[in-house]
Amino acid sequence: MIDQKKLVAAAVLSFGAAAGAFAADFDDYARVVNVAPQYEQVNHPRQECRTEYVPVQRRGERGVGGSIVGGVAGGILGNQVGNGNGRVAATAAGAIIGAIAGDRIENNNPQGGVVEQQPVQQCRNVDHWETRPNGYNVTYEYQGRSYSAILPYDPGQRMPVRVSVMPRM
Repeated sequence: MIDQKKLVAAAVLSFGAAAGAFAADFDDYARVVNVAPQYEQVNHPRQECRTEYVPVQRRGERGVGGSIVGGVAGGILGNQVGNGNGRVAATAAGAIIGAIAGDRIENNNPQGGVVEQQPVQQCRNVDHWETRPNGYNVTYEYQGRSYSAILPYDPGQRMPVRVSVMPRM
């Protein structure tokens, strides 16, 4: 026969284990001790552009007056040198050299040409930092113990908490 004491002990242990398997959960309120907002820095880079006007020298049309005057002057000077065919060669060489010199003097003048203001767009990237809230570091007390959590909102003076009660084994 089965001992009655053993049977009672087994029944008590079964009920105790079954009762321990069911935890009691309930909602309550905890007192908020401190709330500290948390912030994060977020960069939104953007491009800033502006138009500046810079002076640009535009070359005018090439003139031929310098070549003509230089060629005539060079021919006259070349004609003063030499005799016979040498004079003809000196006149031709003087005219060519004079025409080249006259062209360079007229058309390579750094002061020549028209100065215009030309628009140029200048762009640069600029960092735009924004500080925005990232949650709240909340310290609260429940049943004389202190806890902390990061919440997405400021809970105020008290906050709801979920309490789980389980027997100690």
